[in-house]
Amino acid sequence: MASGSKIWNVFSLAAALGAAAVAKKAIDGSWRAATGKNPPENPADPDVDLWEAVAWATVSGTAIALARMLATRKAAGYYARSTGHLPPGLQKD
Repeated sequence: MASGSKIWNVFSLAAALGAAAVAKKAIDGSWRAATGKNPPENPADPDVDLWEAVAWATVSGTAIALARMLATRKAAGYYARSTGHLPPGLQKD
């Protein structure tokens, strides 16, 4: 079971990181299209308007978390089809 656990850890990590990178790229482009400006590099910087920092944190956090969740679910489905059972940590007792 330890081997399956290691495989799942690597597989789910790769899926989540890939999804986060794709989501970040899409969010950056959408932000530029919507505002005409680059997204804030550091929303905590006092020079960034508060509304812009809050909007960026909300949009980017939601989109990246959603993309990671969807990618991990897709990876879990592939893992289950390949092995015949859910990945470690997702199995029901």
